[in-house]
Amino acid sequence: MLRPRLRIPRIGRIAGGLTSTPQLAPLSLPFAQSLQAVQQSRSKHSVPPLKFNTEDGIPGFLTGPSIEMAWTEYQTLMLDKLDQKIAETDFENKDLKSIILSTAREPQYADVFNYASAAHNNAFFFDKLTDRVVEMPETLQKEIEKSFGSVETLRREMVYTANAMFGPGFVWLVKAAHPGMSTSFKVLTTYLAGTPYSGAHWRRQEMDTNTAIGTASPSGIENGRNYLSNAALGISRKQPQTLQRDRVAPGGIDVQPVLCINTWEHVWLRDYSFGVRGNSHEGKIAYCEAWWYRVDWEKVAHEAGFQEKQKKTLLGGDAAEQPKLATSSE
Repeated sequence: MLRPRLRIPRIGRIAGGLTSTPQLAPLSLPFAQSLQAVQQSRSKHSVPPLKFNTEDGIPGFLTGPSIEMAWTEYQTLMLDKLDQKIAETDFENKDLKSIILSTAREPQYADVFNYASAAHNNAFFFDKLTDRVVEMPETLQKEIEKSFGSVETLRREMVYTANAMFGPGFVWLVKAAHPGMSTSFKVLTTYLAGTPYSGAHWRRQEMDTNTAIGTASPSGIENGRNYLSNAALGISRKQPQTLQRDRVAPGGIDVQPVLCINTWEHVWLRDYSFGVRGNSHEGKIAYCEAWWYRVDWEKVAHEAGFQEKQKKTLLGGDAAEQPKLATSSE
């Protein structure tokens, strides 16, 4: 059976002849300046500069164009989207973490959470990178060895977990606090805009079908929130010392992120490609392996609350002393 086709004339072609495409008049300078001023005034969150030269990239890890896309362009997009959503609201002057914790369990703010969490996670990843080799402080090394047996075990767990993730997200090293037990470190994965913070666990975002639970009616949401709150507090919910436990999911623990690796394709695909030819210098695994040697371990130790009296830093100038880093650009 033949189906009739709708023929749509090309732009600028009328009655067999060509007409010039109308051009929009340029904005007047005063109006353009005022419009830019309004846009800047609405942008409460800005992209800070990184501590290294982004044009040169990170030697042995990411090139300048990849950092431009993954940091400058992506971070700008997430923050612009976020500022548009929270303009003239109570979230406007809050930092990203505060926005994440305030919106994680509120279905009507699912989009706000996603933009804030994506920007926060991306910033956390780039903040722990360096363009030189920084050795791990001894205090942090000892704590990691207590939790994983060796630093090499941690390296393999983070690198191989990141490579095995089917879909974009982050692999985190978190400092876990167990009631009545000593502090330990664990590896945690989050997908898409997921967050590692305990206060945002068991997200109830009915606007996001991936996290929808129960009915989306106001009464259903309130009943679910009350149930989960009581389940988190248990029989001791009336005791003052347990009033803050409702910020942690039932059976959950408090964790503090100290390091993460970003597995979103726009970060590594430009430099490493898919690695379909089996080249060890290409693919996601090569990106993950190279990341480990460009972690600023002094910052990680500071994030974990360990202060090193004497810094141990190996500058990246002597290639003979550095580990071999493989990227597709080699």
